Amino acid sequence: MSDFLDLAGKRVLVTSGTRGAGAATVDLFRKLGARVLTTARSLPEGASEELFVRADLTTDEGCATLAREAHRLLGDLDIVVHMLGGSSAPGGGFRALGEKEWHDELYLNLFPAVRLDRELVPAMIARGSGVVIHVTSIQRELPLPESTTAYAAAKAALSTYSKALSKEVSPKGVRVVRVSPGWIETESSVALAQRLAKEAGTDVEGGKRIIMQSLGGIPLGRPSTPAEIANLVAFLASDRAASITGSEFVIDGGTIPTA
Repeated sequence: MSDFLDLAGKRVLVTSGTRGAGAATVDLFRKLGARVLTTARSLPEGASEELFVRADLTTDEGCATLAREAHRLLGDLDIVVHMLGGSSAPGGGFRALGEKEWHDELYLNLFPAVRLDRELVPAMIARGSGVVIHVTSIQRELPLPESTTAYAAAKAALSTYSKALSKEVSPKGVRVVRVSPGWIETESSVALAQRLAKEAGTDVEGGKRIIMQSLGGIPLGRPSTPAEIANLVAFLASDRAASITGSEFVIDGGTIPTA
């Protein structure tokens, strides 16, 4: 593995790196030799506190704390991976989304990246090197109006912001890249499949099929795994991708029906 990808000595921040694709990314980066700091609101039971910062990144104070601790623990960063994201909005379409729901989706899926970049990217510019990876979502192109309108809009905003940032800082040596996953089989998505299966009177595999059908089908026939997302992120962060910036890479098993 390290014969092709080598991240030895790289100083890396991965947000939301304690579960799912974030945890897989942290694990892979460490195997490739990077020093990786991660963050979440709480540390999972049994996990190591080494290079971990408790912070609520939906707040300005949480982002400032993380940026300060990242500099204290690692110095200037070489790579920042914004994995944080998700949705807690209810179903029911646009009329179910009040001020709080819109606020929550934007402050989880857009503002943490904006705030942390503002704190961390200037040092990359000063050094003339660095990589920023924003994890967006195919829902920026393929929203599910029943339940993810605000989430999809926030991810679309993140993607546009990321493109603008790349045009500004790429000439100064800092690459900015987007990774756009489709459905990832994480603990939370399996729990959703179990809930849907129970409601429909079927098994977990039937619940997964319900999710795939709601997305219009996944030609590959399955969701992506967290490790597959991590593999793509690691490649894009590495020197193997040295001429890639400003692009968005979709990893969705063929879900989006157009090229």
